[in-house]
Amino acid sequence: MGTQKSPNVHWHQGQISRADREKLNGHRGVTLWFTGLPSSGKSTLAVALEQKLHEHKCRTYILDGDNIRHGLNKDLGFSPQDRNENIRRIGEVAHLLRDAGVINLVAFISPYRSDRKQARDLSRNDGTFIEVYVDCPVDVCEGRDPKGMYQKARQGIIKEFTGISAPYEAPENPEIHLRTGQYTVGECVDQILNYLVTQRLIH
Repeated sequence: MGTQKSPNVHWHQGQISRADREKLNGHRGVTLWFTGLPSSGKSTLAVALEQKLHEHKCRTYILDGDNIRHGLNKDLGFSPQDRNENIRRIGEVAHLLRDAGVINLVAFISPYRSDRKQARDLSRNDGTFIEVYVDCPVDVCEGRDPKGMYQKARQGIIKEFTGISAPYEAPENPEIHLRTGQYTVGECVDQILNYLVTQRLIH
């Protein structure tokens, strides 16, 4: 987590607990952490799932990798160190949203297992951090690529591109494993919803 650089700070506890907020919302505060190669379907699934959750009257928020780099993380590049910091920050934001009782859908490549574990550890393994592996072969991702990023990476125009010139460490034991090269968006969304209901995280 790094060293605390501000020693003279203290945690202020409010009167309303996470359980109070979850009771008001009617569901648990949950992080659905979508990880996978570029163009594997992370953002597409997050958007489709949020729509379904909204229909279930759930309080939701999407944290998308590209969007976050326009604001909170606009000072970060794509070096291994900056990727680490990118995920550290978003892990903390997801933790705050869980505490607020919100279902947050995090759509980041997040290529390193150690970084995803750091984000998970903030949940203290209470079952509300759900790793969703968006598993799609590189050739399928490249065929879908709407921004032509894979082609630019292969040409050497884009450096440190995950799946081509930078590594991706696939999850070993994700709570949900989605094969988006084989199943439709709707089928994958149903799989996630079934998990949430089965685990009694939503009604």
